[in-house]
Amino acid sequence: MAKVLAQMAKYTVQKFPRNSKENLFSLSTPKVQLHASRSITTTRCLNAEKLYTEKHEWIRIDGKIGTVGISNYAQESLGDIVYAQLPEIGSMIEKEAECGALESVKAASELFSPVSGKVIDKNELVEKTPNLINTSCYEKGWLFKVEITNPDELKNLMNEDAYNQYLKSDPV
Repeated sequence: MAKVLAQMAKYTVQKFPRNSKENLFSLSTPKVQLHASRSITTTRCLNAEKLYTEKHEWIRIDGKIGTVGISNYAQESLGDIVYAQLPEIGSMIEKEAECGALESVKAASELFSPVSGKVIDKNELVEKTPNLINTSCYEKGWLFKVEITNPDELKNLMNEDAYNQYLKSDPV
């Protein structure tokens, strides 16, 4: 804290004018006040919480942009993923509508969008190397980014605790 205050003082204390005799020999000196304040701001972006669907897709929100992928449970269920078809950039997608597909050595599975919006990016590396989903489904294996058109749709998604409870009760 002392270093912060010293840095603040260095940049906020004004130099006294020394260009006249009155200023040089004056007995009165201007008062200098140093005000320090501290504020802490928390936003959802700092703790980028993932939200989940019942079909095992996740979305991480950053402002109006959502990054979408599949959960660890889904990638483990699919097995080694060998093909990924992702939505095209610029396409409009609807909540719970099919927007792509994943194929593994065991099965094929459709991708469903957790929200409505416009696709603004897709993970081309995943299309070239689909097994990234198996090795890093929450980081390098994300699938696409969508500009959300209806933020109210997020209210129906599950947080991580609710999703884990759902997995315990899921009969599949």
